[in-house]
Amino acid sequence: MSESSYTPPKVWTQDAENGGQFASINRPVAGPTHDRDLSKGAHPLQLYSMATPNGVKVTVMLEELLERGIDAEYDAWLVDISSGDQFGSGFVEVNPNSKIPALMDHGTTPPRRVFESGSILVYLAEKFGAFVPEDAAERTECMNWLFWQMGSAPYLGGGFGHFYAYAPEKFEYPINRFTMETKRQLDVLDRQLAERSYLAGDSYSIADMAVWAWYGQLVLGRLYGAAEFLDVESYTNVMRWAKEIDARPAVLRGRKVNRNFGDLDMQLHERHSAGDFETETQDKKTDAQALAKND
Repeated sequence: MSESSYTPPKVWTQDAENGGQFASINRPVAGPTHDRDLSKGAHPLQLYSMATPNGVKVTVMLEELLERGIDAEYDAWLVDISSGDQFGSGFVEVNPNSKIPALMDHGTTPPRRVFESGSILVYLAEKFGAFVPEDAAERTECMNWLFWQMGSAPYLGGGFGHFYAYAPEKFEYPINRFTMETKRQLDVLDRQLAERSYLAGDSYSIADMAVWAWYGQLVLGRLYGAAEFLDVESYTNVMRWAKEIDARPAVLRGRKVNRNFGDLDMQLHERHSAGDFETETQDKKTDAQALAKND
């Protein structure tokens, strides 16, 4: 069907073509599809996630807290959204919207659920008193950029990313529409970062973590294979900022947690202690299995 031949029906109904690559997990209703309890580890903080940009925001935050010497130990459990894990009854109890990431804090009475990645970042920042500026004006600026990201990223992921990389057919109009908006957003960031080291000022904050997970990884060539198409090198201030954040040890660790795609040395399906990065990444598990077979 061509772009110009479609006429919307009076009442929309779902059919097999709706959703493209994600048709098997997309549906127009909420709620669980199956019974499945969530796993629970030894730490008060239990994260249920996957290493998409929204998931990376939170694992980077947790690893940055630990890097700073703050006791924010956590268990991270993989929720494979491509397999529909997010529709299990236990996960839906934590996040009725069935989106990753979701966090349970068992250090409170009663335990507290936190969902939406921006809300989790604010919750952790306030719980541990870190990565949000104390100065009122800078705190406001931090929140400005955090909520900018929460409002802007759907145009990047659900708009540009979907039509450029995932839609079953390439349509010029939506690709042009969302490319224009994505480049406008990159220009917004580039202008902001021309005047300061980080988005809220001179201090690295949850705003940087949130925006970097999407736009930083985009310009570094990790999202949608679109770096050349978007001419990301022309956004010199965004590139400088993205590379600086990418070099942080906690960011490298955070990118690995709950990842089940890409290079094996970047995959740590579950994370239960700091030592897991040395022994439990998928490449190390594969090497250990190979050695065991040869013994």
